[in-house]
Formats: sequence, structure tokens, C-alpha cells
Amino acid sequence: MSKPVGEDETSLDAAPPDVTSGATPASTSPVEIEDAQYYSMLEAIGQSTEDVIVITDGQGQVVYGNPNAQKLFGVTLEEAVGTQARLYLHPDDLERNLLFFAEVISTPGTSARQDVRTMSPHGEVRHLEVVCTNLLDDPSIHGIIINGKDVTERNEYVRRLQALEERFRLAFEENMAPMSFADVDDHILAVNDAFCEMVGFSREELIGRDSTPFTYPDDVGLTESTHQRVMSGLADRVRYVKRYLRKDGHVIDVEVSRSPARDAEGHILYFVFSERDITEEKKLTAQLSHQALYDSITGLANRTLMENQLAKSRASVKRRGGFNALFLLDLDDFKGVNDTQGHLIGDELLIAVARRFEAVTRPADTLCRFGGDEFLYLAEGLTSIDDVKGIARRLLAALEDPFHFLDISVEQRASAGVVVWGAADSEQIDLLQNADVALYEAKRYHRGTFVLYEPSMHEEASNRFLMIQELRNALARDELELHYQPIVHLPDTTVVGFEGLIRWHHPERGWIAPGEFIPLAESSDIILDIGALALRSAVAAASRWTPSRPQDPAPFVCVNLSAKQFHSANLVPMVESVLRRYDVPATQLILEITEGVAISNFSESMNTIRRLELLGVGLALDDFGTGFSSLSYLAKINPRIIKVDKSFVQLASSSQRDATLLEAIVTLGKNLNITMLAEGVETSEQFSRLTALGCSMAQGYLFAPAVKLELANAMVDANFTSHLGTADVGP
Repeated sequence: MSKPVGEDETSLDAAPPDVTSGATPASTSPVEIEDAQYYSMLEAIGQSTEDVIVITDGQGQVVYGNPNAQKLFGVTLEEAVGTQARLYLHPDDLERNLLFFAEVISTPGTSARQDVRTMSPHGEVRHLEVVCTNLLDDPSIHGIIINGKDVTERNEYVRRLQALEERFRLAFEENMAPMSFADVDDHILAVNDAFCEMVGFSREELIGRDSTPFTYPDDVGLTESTHQRVMSGLADRVRYVKRYLRKDGHVIDVEVSRSPARDAEGHILYFVFSERDITEEKKLTAQLSHQALYDSITGLANRTLMENQLAKSRASVKRRGGFNALFLLDLDDFKGVNDTQGHLIGDELLIAVARRFEAVTRPADTLCRFGGDEFLYLAEGLTSIDDVKGIARRLLAALEDPFHFLDISVEQRASAGVVVWGAADSEQIDLLQNADVALYEAKRYHRGTFVLYEPSMHEEASNRFLMIQELRNALARDELELHYQPIVHLPDTTVVGFEGLIRWHHPERGWIAPGEFIPLAESSDIILDIGALALRSAVAAASRWTPSRPQDPAPFVCVNLSAKQFHSANLVPMVESVLRRYDVPATQLILEITEGVAISNFSESMNTIRRLELLGVGLALDDFGTGFSSLSYLAKINPRIIKVDKSFVQLASSSQRDATLLEAIVTLGKNLNITMLAEGVETSEQFSRLTALGCSMAQGYLFAPAVKLELANAMVDANFTSHLGTADVGP
């Protein structure tokens, strides 16, 4: 019914006709079937089946494709008719599939089956299970019928199932953990190599047997008991410890996990066992028990053991009378040692401190490393406050001599908070909290010594808490504002910048000294909000400061950063955002940090410093000479300004040694090409000394105190020169 094959028709290997235009070649019109009734039947079958049906002539040209075929390949019947069927085969499989079709074409009346990958003209790949039937001799068809079932999803499912089975096999056989399978009678079905290695038996010796041959005789009942619990529904997954008797006679301790595998109805099919040799762990039990009560670094009692001892001491003081004392000792600036010398030296220092404390410990007392750089000392059976003070002095005196580690020498001191209690109040007081309150007072006012707890300290602690709450309210009510202390150029005392200093005017208490609320703010996260306020206010103020002469730089502004703010991940983005918001050049902003903040977590600090340098923001090192000074750190930090602490400035007049130190510090900065700024200048003598030394800048009451923004603006507008404090700058 199709056209007779003529001499001009192409074979399977011939080049396909041009189908890019979408036009049907004149010589390959839709299949011409002489029997119209048969053609209608073919159309009906082709449209009703879910299979893909394609008919080709003897040369491999498509003469018919049912709707499913058209949908699969993304072409219309008019586009497909006359094209070579091989165009719809995957190019990677072309040779194999052409051989398959050639074999069918060569033998009229035969059928053959094969899985075939197809590829549409649009590149979509599908998998078909194809039955190819040669009906070239059939006068009603005279063609090759290709009947295909799309098995793409089925093949993908099979592939995934095979991959899952392979992963399961590897997870079982190659698992380093011993595993086994057993039937509902506890007979072994399968074991992996790790299991065989653990018990010393081969697979052949284990398969089909229960666990009795390798179970320690006294533990056979344990296995049977857990089996019955799972089978009876009293437990599902169970875990237990039993002993195994290896083939070589060695006894090992094993942790066993038994889990049932169930069918859809919940019936147990088999058991999965996962096991772990814990022999060495049990041998270490005694050692681990010791470690649970003693510090791993110093060997002292740890917090858990100390809490037990405290509970006992509360009871004992009620029986025998007298009183006990608890000393909470905290190493001063221990973090600086860790940050500058490394944690290995830090740990060595903790060990050395512990040995010195032990040397002055009474036999009946308990010494504990409480955590970090804190130690607890429990003294019992005391008779007087003098006993308490004597112990405190001995503990602190033990640290007076320097510690030496190879070529490193470390001066280390400690502060202590002490709480004393007797029979009358042994149950009521919170010992650790009271000791911590006393330690806070020692750190605050008497660093390097001890403070005895007094009930009034709790009131002060409560006041500190209330002050922090008031600070939060003050921020919300805009009670905090920035004042600006002029920074002058030496020797002409022209104002070249300002330091922004936060001030708090309380609606009831009036002005509150910064020394009263700043330390409290730094002990909580509220310092971050205060720091952000200071930064915004300072940059906003600097945005209107312009030099009186175009060739002069605009006055800069210095803003102090707390340790928390400097180490905050939000610092650099916030600085960049504020500068952009107020359109202030980055060079007009100087950020101040102390030496201690700079060297704390030094690698992180240097990363922050480098990011600020890329913005163009300057760095000032505040209170220079009072902290852990190191020339190597100074060279790496490379600040734009070094602020000489006022103690060096003010003591230089009364001490030749301090005068020499001041000269050395200023000379050092000049030699490093760093601007030196002296703080706390109050007298003409100090001014003259700094001028003679060549110090570049200064600030202090001699020139002006911190003033409100309006007066600072007036100073800039008037090209203010202090005239050594004679200017009218207000109260």
C-alpha cells in the first residue's frame, strides 16, 4: 500500500531528507494505503493504544506514526513522514540498533524484541522496549511495524533499586562495625568481615548457628532474655552489654544493638545486630571516673568534686561549730597571656599556679580549678577572721615571684573574693554567688588583693543591675549624648580634631560620671548600642566641620571602641554605612582602642584593622604604655596615632624616671613615623615639656574640657586656638 520502493529511494544508511523547513517532501506524502477501511482501522488502533507505533518502509523511511509517537518525539506526522527512522535513535547506540533493524528487515515475517534508547529532535532521551515486526510481504501493510513501550521510568526505578541494593551491600559487608542478621529463632543468616574478626570465627562456622558458641557462658541467658522481650512485643529496639568468648579463648565486652525488620503487617522477618567491642572502654572506667572529678590540665579537683565538698562542709560546720571560708581566685589579665604567648604557655602557667597554690594548701582543705583561670579554695575548721586573712595572703603571695617557661618570663597576679560562713547561716547563703560578688569588688577597686564579702555588696550588685536597666531606658529616651574634647596641634594649639566622649544626663540625678556607667555597660551588650550611638553622632558632627582654609584638612573625630564593639562582626559594615550616610571621608574618622583590646585574639584583631585600613579609617592606640606593650605588636598594628597615657604626662614633672619614660615613648613614636598625642595635659609645664620633646598633638583641661556639639562647631567655625586654656569654653 505504500509506494513501491524505487531506485531513487534511500536505504537505512542514506542521508535523511531536509526536514528543517517543516514541509513534507513531495515523494514522501503520508502513507498511501490502498484499503481505506484498513487504514482507518490502523488509525483507530494507533490512537487507542498507550504504546508508541511507527511504521517504516523497507528503506527505513517513516510512513506512519501514531499520536503517542508524535508526542514522544515532539514532531507532527507531516514532519516525520519521509524522514529516516534512524534520526530518532540515540547516536551513542546507533550502530547496535541499525544492526538490529537490519536483521529484522532482511527476514520478512519475523519479529524481534530489543530495548532501544531514542532521542527526539529536541534532545529528549527516552527508553523504549521495542517489538519490531517485518510485514513487507503483507500486501495490506508492506512495511515494518515498530511497537514500543516507554520504559524510561521503569528502567530508572530498576537502576535506583540496584544502586540501593549495592549501597546496602557495601554498608553491610564493608562496614567497619561488626554486623549480623539472624532469623526469628536467632540463627545467624549473614555476618560481615568485622563481625568475624571480632569473634574470631569464620562465616562457615557461624552461618546457621545461634550465638551460643561465642557467648560467654554466664551471659547466654541475657541473649535469650532480650530475644524474648522483642518477640513478645515488650520492646522494639534493645541495647545491652554482654561478654563474648572468642575462638582463641579471650573474653571481650560487647555492646549489642538488636533491631527487628518487619513486613507490612508488622510481623518480624529477621533481626539486625550492630555490635561494638567496648573492652578497652571498660578498662578505662576507673581512669575516667577519676577524670570526671579532677581537672585534666592541673590535676586539681574540678567543679563537680568541689560542689560535693561544699555540700559536705555545710553539714560539717553545723556539727562541729566554728566556720569555713571559700576563696574564689581569678588570675588578673590571664587572657593577655593566652593571646600573646599562646595557649600552650597559658596551660603551663595554669599548672604552675596550681602547684604554687598546692604548696600553701592545708591538708584538710580542698583546692579546685573552677574553670578557665578561676580557682576555688575551701578552708574548713577556722576559728577567726585572722585565719581567713592569713590564708588569703598566703595564696596571693604564692604568685609574687615571676613564672619562667624556657626563655619566657611571666608576671602573674590574682584577685580573690572570700565568703565566710558558720553554723547559723550554712544553709541560707549562696556561697559561689557571694564569693563572685566579692571578687567583682576586688577586681574593681583592689586588683591583686582580696575582698571579704559583706551583705552590703549585694545591694551594690543590685544597684549595678538597676543602673544597667536605667541605661537601656536612657538610650530609648535620648538621654545619652556625645561631647567633644578638642585635640590641638603643638605648639600653636590650633584645634585639629575632637575626641567624642559619651555623657549621660539623668532626669533625676543630673550628670552621671562616665566612670560610673561605662564599666557597667561594658559588662553587658548595651555597650554595643552606646558605641553605635557614639559612632553615628561623631560622624554626623564631623560632616559639617570644614577647614577655614582650603589647603587645611577638616578636623577629625576620634571615637572610642569597647572590646565587644571592636570584636563585633558588625563593626566594619556599620562604619562603612555611617560614613556613606553622612558623606564623610574615611580619613576624617579615627577609631580608638586600647593595647589590651588590640592584642586580644590578635589574628582576628589584625583582620579587623586591615579592613578598616582599606576603608581609609585611622586607628589610635589609647592608654599607650599602661598595658601589655610589645614593639612587635606595635609594628604590626601600625596605628596612625598613639595616645600617651596621662599618667606619663603628669608624673614626668615629679619623677626623672617618668620624665625619661615619657621622652622614650614620644621618641619611639616619632621614629616609627606615628603621630603622638598626649592625654591629660593640665599645666603649662606639661605643655612646654611636650613641645620640647616634639610631641605632635595634645588634649586636656589646659586647652578645653569636653564640650557640647554647639560649642565644638563654634570652635571649628572660628578656627579656634586654645591660648592655653584662656578661651571661654563654658563649664
